[in-house]
Amino acid sequence: MDSLIYALGVIVFFVGLMGSIALHEVGHMWPAKKFDVKVSEYFIGFGRRLWSVRRGETEYGIKAIPLGGYVKLVGMLPPAKNAPVETGDADHPTRVRSSNTGMFTQLVADARASEYEQVQPGDQNRLFYRKPWWQKLIIMSGGPLVNIVIASFLFGALIMGIGVPNATTTVDLVSDCAIPAAEAPRECTAQDPVAPAVTAGLRPGDVITSFNGEAITDWEQLTGLIRDNDDGNAVIGFVRDGEQRAVTTDTLVSAREDLEDPTRTVKVGFLGVSPTLSYEREGPVTVVTTMGSLIKATGVAMVDLPARMVGVVEAAFGAQREQDSPMSVVGASRVAGELASAEDASWRERVSDVVGLLAVVNLFVAVFNLIPLLPLDGGHIAGALYEALRRGIARLRGRPDPGYVDVARLLPIAYAVGLLLMVMGVLLVYTDLVNPVRVG
Repeated sequence: MDSLIYALGVIVFFVGLMGSIALHEVGHMWPAKKFDVKVSEYFIGFGRRLWSVRRGETEYGIKAIPLGGYVKLVGMLPPAKNAPVETGDADHPTRVRSSNTGMFTQLVADARASEYEQVQPGDQNRLFYRKPWWQKLIIMSGGPLVNIVIASFLFGALIMGIGVPNATTTVDLVSDCAIPAAEAPRECTAQDPVAPAVTAGLRPGDVITSFNGEAITDWEQLTGLIRDNDDGNAVIGFVRDGEQRAVTTDTLVSAREDLEDPTRTVKVGFLGVSPTLSYEREGPVTVVTTMGSLIKATGVAMVDLPARMVGVVEAAFGAQREQDSPMSVVGASRVAGELASAEDASWRERVSDVVGLLAVVNLFVAVFNLIPLLPLDGGHIAGALYEALRRGIARLRGRPDPGYVDVARLLPIAYAVGLLLMVMGVLLVYTDLVNPVRVG
């Protein structure tokens, strides 16, 4: 049964992720068509075609490698200035010839030429680069904005529908031993000290009411008192079967996750109890504040990504994989399966975890695509904004219109970034197969 639930979690997450990618590309395609940009291809996946169908001038289909998708907007690169053309004129080419030499120069020239292979007579005003900057901005922002909308919808369904998990003062689990945070999750060994909660005789279902004489009102308060107690004496008051009781034990010092910075561990007092969760529905304000805090956290994660990829490389060769390590589609799907089949978890918790994971991935995809580098959406967005700025300054100074921004000049950078992304993708998939992130 667990294996079936695991497989169901993987499938549901993977299908949801592919659906998110499909909608991301619709976020580009729909405004492009509305602004009369010629769209020749819409594909989910990369590599070899598995299936496709043509509707009008656009070919829709699925490719073999499910690691993304793309929409082909014809004319994203403008022709080179003074480039010879086979038909038309310099402003309205239908096919660009090139006799450039040099590796990067020829790559750029070939890329320009390929842009016009599907340009037909009458398409000149439908080329992407000829559109006003604000239309380019809307088209290229559409994909990331769709992912943000998806994340907002999923978080809204969780927060306002299923509810937000809040830790109560009722004990859910009692740890058998104290395992340092950096080594979790693993089984207890003979070298691990017995958890104080075990020696005190605490059980699941006990409601903790006091700690060293201080009345307990919530789990956060109790956590702080336990951590501050180090290895001192602890008198614990609790209710079991409607009867008020008290036990005495000594907490012990253990390496636990820093509550302020989860990437660090600190030596604090440890008792060995986990809380029962109570789900409470919240309103739209909570959804907005949650999205804001998560967008900020995702931006910080982007900055830290290069350093965290070093940990992935080490994990690929046998080092311990961090719990918050970057993952590929393979790793995230695997985590979804483990969340869906987690022991001692209710169906509400399992659904919340899988849906929450999908929402976080959508948020990551949105923020990542807004990085202002080609070939990411953010690179084209930056180009559109720069074009608006350059033309605006020229207009204010009474100078001639400088024309369209030639993003083709940045193609060497785009190729380097694309190669880096491919290497990262292959490394993440390999590491997710040989040393996956485990759900504790």
